[in-house]
Amino acid sequence: MFQIGKTLISEEILENDFVCNLSACMGACCVDGESGAPLEDSETEILVDIYQKVKPYLRNEGVVAIENQGAFIKGEDGEWETPLVNNSECAYVIFDENEIAKCGLEAAYNDGAIKWKKPISCHMYPIRVREYSEFTAVNYHKWLICDPACSLGEELKVPIYKFVKDALIRKFGENWYAELEDVARTHLK
Repeated sequence: MFQIGKTLISEEILENDFVCNLSACMGACCVDGESGAPLEDSETEILVDIYQKVKPYLRNEGVVAIENQGAFIKGEDGEWETPLVNNSECAYVIFDENEIAKCGLEAAYNDGAIKWKKPISCHMYPIRVREYSEFTAVNYHKWLICDPACSLGEELKVPIYKFVKDALIRKFGENWYAELEDVARTHLK
């Protein structure tokens, strides 16, 4: 672990490679698992505010789940998360013509319908952030379904922290990311 400001960061995000390989995994991270995408407190209000603009992008099953459960829910761990369809896929997931799971929120963002890309936890994946009273932990979340992403990242020689650069800057700022790059250069020598 190393520290930048009030963040404690796992070396694994420097040492491991990762590039999403949607043709191999089919977007499984959006449809597998036992809970929705983690949400920050501020993101819950955003989901409520943008719902009507996002609704046309969503599948009927997702709309029904959101309208029955709400734009966000409190998970079993007491944290906010996106609702699920049939205790499986995220209510905001859509499928392209190849049945690859994608984000309906991001589709609306890409079309200019909304100005918010998607939850930061999704944007930063495979990095997971955990807030504690004195610090923020920044860790690599390993998941078997992402093995193709690890292989592609290794082939292309793209470390996790570079793959999620935009998301890390969105979360922590450009100065933090520049410091992370300095640490990576020193650490990886």
